[in-house]
Amino acid sequence: MASDRITIFDTTLRDGEQAPGFSLRTSEKVALAKELDALGVDLIEAGFPIASHDDAEGVKQVAASVRRPVIAALARCRPEDITRAGDSLKGAERYRIHTFIATSDLHLAKKLNITRDQCLDAAVAAVKQARGYTDDVQFSAEDATRTDMDFLCKVVEAVINAGASTINLPDTVGYSTPDEIRDFFITVRTKVPSSERAVFSAHCHDDLGLAVANTHAAIIGGVRQVECTVNGIGERAGNASLEEIVMGLKVRPDRLPFSTNIKTERLFPASQLLYSLTGQHVQPNKAIVGRNAFAHEAGIHQDGMLKDRRTYEIMSPAEVGVPATTLVLGKHSGRHAVKHRCEAIGVTLTRVELDQVYRRVIARCDENKTFTDEDLAAVVQEVRLQPQ
Repeated sequence: MASDRITIFDTTLRDGEQAPGFSLRTSEKVALAKELDALGVDLIEAGFPIASHDDAEGVKQVAASVRRPVIAALARCRPEDITRAGDSLKGAERYRIHTFIATSDLHLAKKLNITRDQCLDAAVAAVKQARGYTDDVQFSAEDATRTDMDFLCKVVEAVINAGASTINLPDTVGYSTPDEIRDFFITVRTKVPSSERAVFSAHCHDDLGLAVANTHAAIIGGVRQVECTVNGIGERAGNASLEEIVMGLKVRPDRLPFSTNIKTERLFPASQLLYSLTGQHVQPNKAIVGRNAFAHEAGIHQDGMLKDRRTYEIMSPAEVGVPATTLVLGKHSGRHAVKHRCEAIGVTLTRVELDQVYRRVIARCDENKTFTDEDLAAVVQEVRLQPQ
């Protein structure tokens, strides 16, 4: 793998689908997997087969339907989980078993009730078992960023020696800051003698709103795979947003000189498909794919946009698949925007008409939160029909 190439591991169908309100039927998983394939993701984590019969069936159907990306399935470090994952993936062109166990003392004591030695033994055994199905085995240390560093490095070294080729060290509860997670990955990679034999991966949650910033920082720290979801969906506050990670790399190559295989013009369609399947909107001001991401209402902004898009947009809507920039008519709009919207619906106004239409538009927008092209056409008609 080229040193500047970032692998996109999409977990929308697994971690994303675990979020309340985002569950998907098997047919919907297949439809979304096909869209992720068109988007260009490198890996699709299709599910957690041991969780239920439906989850196992979803993994099987995705594995049979999508051929280009690697298909991954999640499994705890338990023999029955590894077996179910391996069996569910057999129909895939290429597949990965992703096995995990918590490594922080908090999780070991309060959740698993096992010792560090038991954790280490389970991790090594699971990786060895998974290697019986495939050479592509990923190991994740759940709650890695809150794990004792010496113990974490011991686990990472052991699972690499057992055959894991990808090491995922997740910020499971979204606790880290960017400088911290960058240093965290640098430290692990420095301390583990066999680190060059594995690709390191970041899986960041958004509990403090830092998932994408942490992911970018992890890349600077040596990570070459990132785990993310469409629209940033996932447990609690969600995962790192795929579209934000990718466009950060594309727009700021001066600070983040890394590339992906993502076809960025497919980002908005993927976001819209996820919405149509789940019925869950993204917030209007969501970066890249939100309704307002390329919308402008303030008169100063609209005037700048009409003169040169670059005054207020750092990327074009077409780059991410959004149909066009929207100049929204509202109480903050200026005359230039009103004139532009009139011309867009085929109406040319005299200067006197424009002044009258503008005043009426602003008055209407003070009363109503939305103002459509139909409303604008009605205002123009009122002005032209009034006695002169």
